[in-house]
Amino acid sequence: MKLLRFGPAGHEKPGVLDANGVIRDLSGVIDDISGEVLHPGSLARLRDVRPETLPTAPAGARIGPCVGRIGKIICIGLNYSDHAKESNMAIPEEPIIFMKPTSSLCGPFDQVEIPRNSQKTDWEVELGVVIGKTAKYVDEAQAMNHVAGYCVVNDVSERAFQLERGGQWDKGKGHDTFAPIGPWLVTADEIKDPQDLDMWLEVDGHRYQNGNTRTMIFGVATLVAYLSQFMTLQPGDVICTGTPPGVGLGQKPPKYLVAGQTMKLGIAGLGEQQQITVDAVVPR
Repeated sequence: MKLLRFGPAGHEKPGVLDANGVIRDLSGVIDDISGEVLHPGSLARLRDVRPETLPTAPAGARIGPCVGRIGKIICIGLNYSDHAKESNMAIPEEPIIFMKPTSSLCGPFDQVEIPRNSQKTDWEVELGVVIGKTAKYVDEAQAMNHVAGYCVVNDVSERAFQLERGGQWDKGKGHDTFAPIGPWLVTADEIKDPQDLDMWLEVDGHRYQNGNTRTMIFGVATLVAYLSQFMTLQPGDVICTGTPPGVGLGQKPPKYLVAGQTMKLGIAGLGEQQQITVDAVVPR
C-alpha cells in the first residue's frame, strides 16, 4: 500500500493511493496514518479495504507529511561510504546519531525555508524508515518485523550551524521545514530489498546526487536493532538513514541553496518530492 496524508497543514486526512494513482480518503476508516494504525495487524486490516469504494480526495489537495503525530525523528550521519569519503571524514565504527525536532517536518511539496543568516543550506536525499511495532532491545534477525514501511526524506541541513557553531549537529538540522517527508509511506511488503534502491536529487534541473542504498555502511536491520539498544522505537517514529554523495558541501567548490531554487528528489518505488526554497519568515 501507498499511504499518505492530504489537506491543509495541521488538518491532514489519511489517504491511500489506488491502482490508478488516485488519492482515496481513508478518514471514514482510520483517523490518521499514525501510531497503532502502523502496527502489522492494523496494516493487514487496511489491506482488506477496497480503495475504489472510498471517496476521492479533492483535486489539487496538498500532500502533507506521510506520517502523523511522529514521536521522534532519528537521523544517522555519514552512513554511506562514498558520502563519508566526499566529506573527508572517517567511516564511523558505530552509527552516528542525531535528532531532528518534529517542528522541522513539512510536506513533500511544501516550501523549504533558508534560515536567517544562513550561508550554507544544503540538501540530502535519504531513505526514511517508519516504525510500526514497538522495538526495545531487538536483535538484528527480528528488526525488520518492526518496520511498517519506507518513505523519501530530504534531510535539509545548514552546514555552518551544524559544523562551525560548536556542540552537536542538531542546530544545523532542526530549522522549520528541514524535514520534508513523503509523498507516500510505502508499506514494507512492497519493497523487496531496502538495501537496493536507487536515489537521486536535483537542484534547478542539475543532478547532484545519484546513489543507491546498497552503499549504506549500516543497513536498515542493523540500524533498527542498534537504536533499540539506546531508546525505545515507537510506532510512527522515523529513522533517516543517511545520504549518498553529491551534497552541496562535497562539491568543488561547495554549492549551497539560496531562495528561489527548486529541489527535486526521489527514491525508486517511493515517489518524488519537489520544494522551492524561500527566505525564512517570522510567524505573526
